[in-house]
Amino acid sequence: MPRPTLTRSLLAPRNWAAWLGVGVIWLIAHLPFRWLMGLGRTAGRLALHLNKERRRIAATNIALCFPELSPDEQKALVRANLCDVGMMLAEFALGWMGSDKAIANVPVTIEGLEHLETARAAGRGVLLVGGHFSHLELCARLVSQRIRIAGMYRRMDSDVFEFAVLRSRLHYAAAMFEKDDIRGTVKYLKAGGTLWYAPDQDMRSKDNVFARFFGVRAATITATHHLARMSNAVVIPFYHRRLPDDSGYVMRLGEPMADFPSKDAALDTERVNGEIEAMVREAPEQYLWVHKRFKTRPPGEPKIY
Repeated sequence: MPRPTLTRSLLAPRNWAAWLGVGVIWLIAHLPFRWLMGLGRTAGRLALHLNKERRRIAATNIALCFPELSPDEQKALVRANLCDVGMMLAEFALGWMGSDKAIANVPVTIEGLEHLETARAAGRGVLLVGGHFSHLELCARLVSQRIRIAGMYRRMDSDVFEFAVLRSRLHYAAAMFEKDDIRGTVKYLKAGGTLWYAPDQDMRSKDNVFARFFGVRAATITATHHLARMSNAVVIPFYHRRLPDDSGYVMRLGEPMADFPSKDAALDTERVNGEIEAMVREAPEQYLWVHKRFKTRPPGEPKIY
């Protein structure tokens, strides 16, 4: 897939503020790794005070999903999660615009690559199913050092950021498919490609079903089932988490999901949610709890937020 080219319209005065933002992200991405992590922690501490609405959303989600925790434990998890949002800003910058040398110097361990190799040896594509963690963009870049992957994404509102981020992603990704490009995605998987995909946000799609996530019915897109069915791809859970003390990242490709897809899209979607729930339990403070995961409710159920 060719990288996008710069057009004159992108340089118009109306876009200068966006270019300034891109420049700031580029500068952050080129800080030494330890400095970058320190900046992320500082931004996280600020995040505790700057956005009360996101704090409320995170607190609501955590109370729903971890009722076994005491109120003080839930508050501690909310605080840790909001601090992690600051880390996300630093990690997105590094994942998007960090140099190849900087990425190569990030400590990382990747486990379970044999599952991918087995699928490839059988001539099948691979759907790596993950979740929206703060470091998802960086971990996609890190894993691309070992395996050639593609991704699905939602187009950005800013033309400048769309150009800059897509161009950066295509530096390391085999392809990037817009979320509605099912035909292109299936073709890529049928050809034996590996696609990273995160189906764990409330997309308000007509293909949603209400599948349990931490015991709560959540509107969840059924695309994992349909992509696997149409492409005959192997579905492999993709775990990743940040280690303490800036010591790097651990990524793990789990065993392929057995008997997937079945004939029941709703059942398959609930199985996928179960895998993502297991990922979250390994590093709950690093999950994107500030997203309104349970915004769309089943008929007759009250609003949560």
